[in-house]
Amino acid sequence: MYRYDEFDATFVAGRTAQFSDQVKRRLSGELTEDQFRPLRLMNGLYLQLHAYMLRIAVPYGTLSSKQMRMFAHIARTYDRGYGHFTTRQNIQFNWPKLKDIPKILEELASVEMHAIQTSGNCIRNVTADHFAGAAADEIIDPRPIAEILRQWSSLHPEFSYLPRKFKIAITGAPNDRAAIRFHDIGLQAATNAAGEIGWEVWVGGGLGRTPMIGKLINSFVPNEHLLAYLESIMRVYNRYGRRDNKYKARIKILVHEEGLETIKGQVEAEFAEVRGGVLTLPAEEVDRITAYFAPPQFTAQPATKIDVAYQSIIDPAYGRWLDHNINSHREAGYASVTISLKPVGGAPGDATDKQMDDIADIAQRYAFDELRVTHEQNLVLPHVAVADLRAVYEALVATGLAEGNTGLITDMICCPGLDFCALANARSIPLAQEISRKFAQPERQAEIGDLKIKISGCINACGHHHVGHIGILGVEKKGGELYQITLGGDATESASVGKIIGPGFEAEAVPGAIETLVDTYISKRESAGETFIQAYRRLGEAPFKEALYGAA
Repeated sequence: MYRYDEFDATFVAGRTAQFSDQVKRRLSGELTEDQFRPLRLMNGLYLQLHAYMLRIAVPYGTLSSKQMRMFAHIARTYDRGYGHFTTRQNIQFNWPKLKDIPKILEELASVEMHAIQTSGNCIRNVTADHFAGAAADEIIDPRPIAEILRQWSSLHPEFSYLPRKFKIAITGAPNDRAAIRFHDIGLQAATNAAGEIGWEVWVGGGLGRTPMIGKLINSFVPNEHLLAYLESIMRVYNRYGRRDNKYKARIKILVHEEGLETIKGQVEAEFAEVRGGVLTLPAEEVDRITAYFAPPQFTAQPATKIDVAYQSIIDPAYGRWLDHNINSHREAGYASVTISLKPVGGAPGDATDKQMDDIADIAQRYAFDELRVTHEQNLVLPHVAVADLRAVYEALVATGLAEGNTGLITDMICCPGLDFCALANARSIPLAQEISRKFAQPERQAEIGDLKIKISGCINACGHHHVGHIGILGVEKKGGELYQITLGGDATESASVGKIIGPGFEAEAVPGAIETLVDTYISKRESAGETFIQAYRRLGEAPFKEALYGAA
């Protein structure tokens, strides 16, 4: 895991001191809220419906037990006893007092964390596959490159005031668990004919008001030239991106309006100017950063497999957990464990201070002191011995986070919605809770199988509704809350954008509408092995639309 060097420590300490002074000036009245706004946004501090919200970066989703304990401390000391893990692998605190923000940032700095560039028109927190460095299907651990991108993008003088916010995601595996095709830039590990490892570069993806799937702009960029190539993309965007209309300011609009080939030509012209220059990544520097991400000291394990079927018979809850929350590991005798932050009836992505402390203890004891935050609002223990799985499960049972539902209908993504967000049109959390309760029975969830529901409280799509197999979008209509349903979205390597299939529903009717869609799928699937998204792609929208709204 990366450790701050002297530059990092000085950089974060300086920014913390600077913002502390700005907070004091705001509290004294020397700064108005309008004057303070751009300053606080540069430091991850938002003003929500009821209070300030602080968003803390978790670079490429990786953190230590010590850092998790700091989150628990902040929740307990400065908030209301919980934190909210987000789809950008960050954590948000919804109730801090402005006077406490300097102290919070000071304490975060003590564990090598900060809130810089979690807001504003800059390059945001770089996200990554949450199984990076552990997954059996991985070509290369992408986190060293993600760390290099973090260093390159932090307070980059040319890209601190972009036309709009900018998001980068990276994966080292062919199976896309980082939704790279829905980012401004997506990076996926690739090999060339010589067997060398480099990066596919995708550009112009995104959700929000105008969802778009990214386009492949370069099929292979070597490590040494990656920074130069990305900087070339950023310069083209910074020069030509729309600043006159915030709804058309993202790079996806630029790529769409100008065309990929035009943008590629501009990028290649820039790249020709900078390739081989100061942005070239020296192999020794890549090796130095990579050393921070060396695998743990794995040991030969007496148990390398577990009989899930047998465990399901003697302890069904444990069997479900093994079946859904365990991911294969590249090291024999180990597994990665997903900790579901979606207990039935809970607010997706929330964890209490006690739960965070407990998770830190579990990670320290069983997972080499390492944790991950996923873009689907769960947590991961990346390296757990198979022999320790039962002990980890029991520890999660004790803290209320042993739900074996990863990838199932109750494992929903959900934005904070109108309960917190000033931009939202509708509530998201209560709807997610009702759907969770409706499908709470494990047998029902197992019958349905792999199904991703994603809920957003407004068109900004923080809940990724566009890429849900079933997406739910809250809209405002005549002063009330209405929910549109989309079908067919997918954030993986088989990327697709969901389609609105008809008029919206009142909140109380949404769970029933979801049940109708699920029942239609089950009745029309070719076999129990055909997933919802597979059935939808085979059948099209017609049978689902007819089931919801009747024959045309």
